[in-house]
Amino acid sequence: MKHYWLLAGMLALTGCQNMEAVSPWLEVGNQVAKNAGYDTDSRLAGGIKEVLHTSTDRASASLSQTGAFRLRLPASARPAADTMRQMGFGAYVDQLENAMNRGAEQAVVEAAPVFKQAVTSMTVTDALGIVRGGDTAATDYFRGHTETTLRQRYQPIVEASLRKTGFYDQYEEVLAIYEKLPIANKPNMNLESYVIDNSMTTLFSRIGQEEALIRKDPVARGSVLIGQVFRE
Repeated sequence: MKHYWLLAGMLALTGCQNMEAVSPWLEVGNQVAKNAGYDTDSRLAGGIKEVLHTSTDRASASLSQTGAFRLRLPASARPAADTMRQMGFGAYVDQLENAMNRGAEQAVVEAAPVFKQAVTSMTVTDALGIVRGGDTAATDYFRGHTETTLRQRYQPIVEASLRKTGFYDQYEEVLAIYEKLPIANKPNMNLESYVIDNSMTTLFSRIGQEEALIRKDPVARGSVLIGQVFRE
């Protein structure tokens, strides 16, 4: 038997596609629940935010480890990289990729507070729509509503991390060699955007994996509050 039958009924309504029609009923249900002593708003929002905070912490800790990122040059640049290796310049390619990956790992640590601040700003309405969604519903919603803004804030963090690892110095050396190679139709090597895009995608993916694990065992992998929100 499900606990908090009133809350469950409210959440079932959120599955309807026409949320505008459902909203008045959600408000009524919320008020009735509050009158009965259940602060559904704060409990739901708190539980969802805690899931994302915990998932972000664990994802950041995992991806900050050396070797967590294994980015290679983008597919469009690999023929050129292969040519460089064949001509004896493979060490330059390896150093560039190494600096690229170490920069992505360092950026994850620096960016964690930025992501968590975005989680904190989520509204109660957001929480109502994702508490009973799929395994990565919270992460998907979070990404869909914050990615553009987060990318703008993430970019300087990635740039600073790449600078620390010597990425730009390696990049210039590779470009200098690359430009002299007898390769027709040379691809654009905008590696900075490539690192930003891939590291953000990897971070969101890992946050989603952590969310899925929490949903499967909310108390053991999360907390009592999360367990109450996701209990059957």
